[in-house]
Amino acid sequence: MATIADSIIRTLKASGVRRLYGVPGDSLNGLTEALRRDGDLQWAHVRNEEVGAFAAGAEAQLTGELAVCVGSCGPGNVHLINGLYDAGRSHAPVLAIAAQIPREEIGSGYFQETHPTQIFNECSVYCELVSSGEQFPVVFQQALQAAITRRGVAVIVVPGEIFMEEWSGKDVLPVHTRPSVVVPAEKDLAAAAEVIGNAKRPAILAGAGCAGAHDELVAFAQAIKAPVVHSLRGKEWLEWDNPLNVGLTGLIGYDSGYRAMEHCDVLIMAGTDFPYRPFLPTDVPVVQLDVRGERIGRRVQVSHPLVGTVRDTLPLLQSRIKSASDGSFADTIVKHHTKRRARLDELAQPGKPNETPLHPQFVTATIDKLATDDAVFTCDVGTPTVWAARYLRMNGKRRLLGSFNHGSMANALAQAIGASATYPKRQVIALAGDGGLAMLLGDLITLRQLKLPVKVMVYNNSALSFVELEMKQAGLINFGTGLDNPDFAGIADAMGIRGLRAERTSDVEDAVGEALAYDGAALVDLRVARQELSLPPKITLAQVKGFTLYATRTVLSGRGSEIVELARTNLQQL
Repeated sequence: MATIADSIIRTLKASGVRRLYGVPGDSLNGLTEALRRDGDLQWAHVRNEEVGAFAAGAEAQLTGELAVCVGSCGPGNVHLINGLYDAGRSHAPVLAIAAQIPREEIGSGYFQETHPTQIFNECSVYCELVSSGEQFPVVFQQALQAAITRRGVAVIVVPGEIFMEEWSGKDVLPVHTRPSVVVPAEKDLAAAAEVIGNAKRPAILAGAGCAGAHDELVAFAQAIKAPVVHSLRGKEWLEWDNPLNVGLTGLIGYDSGYRAMEHCDVLIMAGTDFPYRPFLPTDVPVVQLDVRGERIGRRVQVSHPLVGTVRDTLPLLQSRIKSASDGSFADTIVKHHTKRRARLDELAQPGKPNETPLHPQFVTATIDKLATDDAVFTCDVGTPTVWAARYLRMNGKRRLLGSFNHGSMANALAQAIGASATYPKRQVIALAGDGGLAMLLGDLITLRQLKLPVKVMVYNNSALSFVELEMKQAGLINFGTGLDNPDFAGIADAMGIRGLRAERTSDVEDAVGEALAYDGAALVDLRVARQELSLPPKITLAQVKGFTLYATRTVLSGRGSEIVELARTNLQQL
């Protein structure tokens, strides 16, 4: 007897789905039984559904195709929420199958009862309850179409007994990504071309919407002689083979990127929804190009909105620009970036062989040097993201994932699981914070169970160090941020994963190299400096006052040794 669950599995396979991430439960029995009978689609058993949602989001971001996670009724699918928020904000086409309690018990306060259509509504582009077998194909088809065409999360809520209902109808049609070509109206292109052509100091801010448009963006920048600032999510698409690249701006960027936008007389925003208003100019014309028209103008006032795909629109815009700047502005900013980049690279030099704790700049530069040309990197929020942004080099083949829009802890390991399941032959490296790793530590076991050769690099500084930096800037004494960490390498060994440790500068290259060469999952516990500062590109008077107040309060509270350690750790920067 074929069931609705069998039909779901057939459609997912036809849509290119190769695995379902989740944790089994009785309300999912009909679906997991269909998986067992199928024998082809993989059941990627994680230890927490949150990890399954992050992993599915990572797979969808890497492939551009549909990925699937599942959760049993009540607590099982509630665990999906954080990973689904991240997937939605990253525009990853993910289908979440949320099992529900029996239909006749909905609304009765039944065991494990929740209302998933309410819970998942905000993080999804489509969320609907399947209340009968007859309704199933309509809801399922709309969910698939919404996830793919709107590039987001679609949720179907299915009472457990519906999975087991007999199904003799036609299967829902499969879905695949079909990129569209969208270009602005001629009058909008002409108006934008005129303002750009009249500019003497044009600058470009480009983001993840430039995926697949590297050559078009670089050609456009060279034609108008504009420095290219990129967002964090734009890093993997734009910083390589780009002579006009001047790095990032924002809280973790460089001052060269900040200066480019501070001094420009027209800003072209291409495929970016950069959220930090204080880093955007407010007194110059802004041309914003985005295929999602609803995103235009929500960060800064836009004088020339262009709704279109970056790859298809930029050549049309370029052909309409009659003149260009003399390039002196771009030359100045590029030279400034070259000096800044050299200074950042100086901070990543190894130093003394026995130096401890480790400088995270050196650690990250070493990982970058030893990683393969097509490595997939994931990074936790906080300082691992800072060091990844500054020291991982993209080349058009490498990929970089993080919780860059949602900003969740504990994403690096979870996303690495999805990346490695998707590309089992590629090197996958998770730059994990000690706080982030500990939060979902149990899913280290998933690496062993699924035989995923992920390499986990733990930035172990026994603190939530980015939170401490935020406290310092606010003039507050660090409180509640310390972490009494276990031996992460020992835990890895106990879980059947190769565990290594590096405490001194001379240990780093050998430990990282051994982990990367190991045939299987490996973890390196890297004892990095707790007081390492990641200075923003612009230091405000409020931040100076905050640091001064923090130092004064810390000394007066009897913790002056922290100030000494702060100065010693950052002596090279200061």
